[in-house]
Amino acid sequence: MKKKQITAMALTAVLALSACTKTPDAGTEPTPAPEADATPTEAPAAPVEDDPGSDVPLVVASDDFSEKFNSIFSASVPDQSVADLVSVSLITTDRVGDVIYHGIEGETKNYNGTDYTYTGISDCDVTENADGSVVYDFKLREGVKFSDGVELTADDVIFTYYAICDPSYDGGLSLYSLPIKGMKEYRDGSQTLLSLILQGGEDNTDFTYYTEQQQKDFYEKDLPAAGEQFAQSIIDYCIANGYAENAKDSMAAWGYESDKDDPTAADFWDMLMEAYEGDVLTLSDTEKAEAGITDFLPDVYKNAIETGESAPNIAGIVKTGDYSFTVTLDSLDATAIYQIGGYVIPLHYYGDESQYDYENNKFGFPKGDLSVIREKTTKPLGAGPYVFDKLESKIVYMKANENYWDGAPYIKDLQFRVTLDPDKEPGVAQGTLDISDPSASKERLEVVKGENSNGELTGDKIMTSLVDVLGYGYIGMNCENVCVNSDPASEQSKDLRKAIATVLAVYRDVNIDSYYGDAASVINYPISNTSWAAPQPSDPDYAIAFSTDVDGNPIYSDGMSDDEKYKAALNAALGFFEAAGYTVTDGKLTAAPKGAKLTYEILVGGAGQGDHPSFGILTQASEALKTIGFELKINDLSDSSILWSSTEGGTAELWCAAWQATIDPDMFQVYHTEGGSAYMYRINQPELDEMIVEARSTTDQKVRKAIYKECLDYIVDYAVEIPVYQRQDCVLFSAERVNTDTIAKDMTTFYGWAREIHKMKMR
Repeated sequence: MKKKQITAMALTAVLALSACTKTPDAGTEPTPAPEADATPTEAPAAPVEDDPGSDVPLVVASDDFSEKFNSIFSASVPDQSVADLVSVSLITTDRVGDVIYHGIEGETKNYNGTDYTYTGISDCDVTENADGSVVYDFKLREGVKFSDGVELTADDVIFTYYAICDPSYDGGLSLYSLPIKGMKEYRDGSQTLLSLILQGGEDNTDFTYYTEQQQKDFYEKDLPAAGEQFAQSIIDYCIANGYAENAKDSMAAWGYESDKDDPTAADFWDMLMEAYEGDVLTLSDTEKAEAGITDFLPDVYKNAIETGESAPNIAGIVKTGDYSFTVTLDSLDATAIYQIGGYVIPLHYYGDESQYDYENNKFGFPKGDLSVIREKTTKPLGAGPYVFDKLESKIVYMKANENYWDGAPYIKDLQFRVTLDPDKEPGVAQGTLDISDPSASKERLEVVKGENSNGELTGDKIMTSLVDVLGYGYIGMNCENVCVNSDPASEQSKDLRKAIATVLAVYRDVNIDSYYGDAASVINYPISNTSWAAPQPSDPDYAIAFSTDVDGNPIYSDGMSDDEKYKAALNAALGFFEAAGYTVTDGKLTAAPKGAKLTYEILVGGAGQGDHPSFGILTQASEALKTIGFELKINDLSDSSILWSSTEGGTAELWCAAWQATIDPDMFQVYHTEGGSAYMYRINQPELDEMIVEARSTTDQKVRKAIYKECLDYIVDYAVEIPVYQRQDCVLFSAERVNTDTIAKDMTTFYGWAREIHKMKMR
């Protein structure tokens, strides 16, 4: 049993696997966190008049922290939530996720019948040139200050850009991947010390780029020490999650049997190294629980060493004034604005001002060495509405930033408290929490209604906000493992997958309603409903997923009962199976074509108890398919990391999971052959690749939407993904302690309560 944590950075990652610990969407098992501090919030017994400078703390529930609060290095949702309140971004977005290009004067947009004005710290004009290059011309708002009173200028932006684009940067942002003019030339000719030493090996005799003593220290001291810590982190994880009670059992649970009665973490590390034949990086990426091997090595090994020629600067990043700069791309990339317009961190705090000289290509730190920034990762500083104070006893304490550019927050003290999901709703009801985000289920929402005297989700005790999650649940198939005659792209292979998908799809409605109630809805395209690119039921070519038979005729008709639909879907599946080459005798499958089978396995992370939104779908579909001679074998995993290992390793046939999306609907990461998550489905078709790249190559939203619709139809026809549900995020506010009139109105996926936290007041 192994656990992988996959996170997504807001505005930067292009679709990543959801690993949110508060929901079973991705098949992940919730990670136990320490019990929340039960000290009551210091609120008055009864509501009082608004206090514009209230010292009553706002207490917000949080999942456990990784303690990386620097906005360019944070790697978990809880850490990012803290970083977002400390930091400020160059651009902002409106309630539908559209970019606000002119934040200094502000832009007014209508949403739900109301005009809202959005402001920010910059203006950005975009020019597309005849040669294909694109120029982003930024002007900063003057007078914006970091929380310590130092003004934010173009030098801070330049410093931030160079930190993220440094050859040694290993955070979650990917500005360096954009076609920025001169980026490749700047990053060429460098390798991290770790990669160089590992390439050289323990017997290396060439000390051109590092010393013999460094090599000796690494193999004899630093790697063994880091390896032991790495192995211990796995043992600790297994014990904390109830998979084992000691080191030996932990190793066994992880798939490694020790002959010793009382093995140590060092013994475990030796076994891991032997299993991976000394391949440290692959070992780390594959086996990590909460952290990788580099998290335990001294930071010096993350530094980049110059091994060849490189440019002294990034030609496309140009400072044009104290409050202005330009970023030039060699070619258009529709997703670029979200990365170029990201976070700004202060040069004077995170960098070394003596090493900043823009004119002489010095950018606040030695190229290849971000240690000056890394050392302050746990103590962030920025220009956001709140100031980080301390982390103590699983609580992050924050103070209002009196220098905040949009006005100092009314609420002077804020706390993020680590809280178990089952305690998030009771915490608000009982007074230990003011805001929480419990998993939204039918049962949980009924409990919330019971707390309010009006029996509604919003009442005298609790106010509830439900907004669509930026992501969706699905059932996937690896087309290389579910195919006929080793040809995943053949019509027969597609028919096989459509046969299975048709039966799975018909059971979505009843099971998603049973699990989520009003907190989720069934979707028919592999894209979040929150996206502007998502097809809508009102569109003339909108179609229910897998609702036609092998001849293209509708399977269902108006007025059909559920039982009639189930029967019709099964009959349609028989048609697809037969077209795929299966032998059908008297309504049953009796033989499979070459390369196909009569039994396939589907993985679901239901904690071994069926606790997953799609589990009911699998159960009913499996029973139905069994009646026609086909077995869909359900493997309910107690440790869902097996699902990630299987999909990444290419052994999974079918699985249940969820995608987490970003504002831009770019499909490269998941569906393009070169995408980082392309191993999931393995479509690998040039036709789809070309459409995805074409959609990236224009900023015309209408054109992009039309292209994405073609992509979505292609994916559905390829039958590797069954769209299942669009769920909602639930946020609970204490109506007794928070002045709910001051909470942001018309909250959406892209515009949550924290966007206007500086305007919120306590009662």
